[in-house]
Amino acid sequence: MKRSIIILFALFAISTSFKAFSQQLAKELFVSMPDSLLPTLTAVNRADCIDFLESNMKARVENRFGKTSEMVALGDDYIKMEMSPNSTWQMKLLPINDSTQVISSITTVCAPICDSNIKFYDTKWNELPTKNYIPVKPTIADFVNLPDSAATEEMRNDMMAIDVLLTEAQFNKEDNNLVFNFTTPQYIEKEKAEKLKTVLRPSIIYSWNNNQLLPLQASVDE
Repeated sequence: MKRSIIILFALFAISTSFKAFSQQLAKELFVSMPDSLLPTLTAVNRADCIDFLESNMKARVENRFGKTSEMVALGDDYIKMEMSPNSTWQMKLLPINDSTQVISSITTVCAPICDSNIKFYDTKWNELPTKNYIPVKPTIADFVNLPDSAATEEMRNDMMAIDVLLTEAQFNKEDNNLVFNFTTPQYIEKEKAEKLKTVLRPSIIYSWNNNQLLPLQASVDE
């Protein structure tokens, strides 16, 4: 009996150790990523950012273009870089199962209105189809909170100004939520943007559910 208990404890310890080993950390993957995926920073730049931040120092480095980039957030599964005064880069590790993860990266450029591009990779940095992990991306209609029955002719005319979808995507360091902030209103005339403010949603939250990022409301309903 004692021998059986010892064997069970040993198997549990091995299993726990394997899981810890198989779940890679964001900082390890950040350093090992190909230069071609983030050409602004060298591998040395990336390693220095981590060393600086873990030493409670400002994680600022001189990038390939002689400009300053700074790591502003570092967690086990999350990293955020301010690449320049008008661009940021984030990565988030999302769990598929106990031993498999997928990397999501977000590049945001503000010129001057912020807009984001999201990509997915395996842990060897091979690109994966985005539609596998975000099957339904936000549309302009998702940010409109105005029933047709309540829309006046003036309101409909003002809504025509929203003719392009711009969003700033942000991962949450504390959980696996992805927030899409609606930045299109910053692109239209200030007067119209103010009038539309009451009928537009400022943001939509997506949650990691069944290995996909889905609108939070849809996740709850399911």
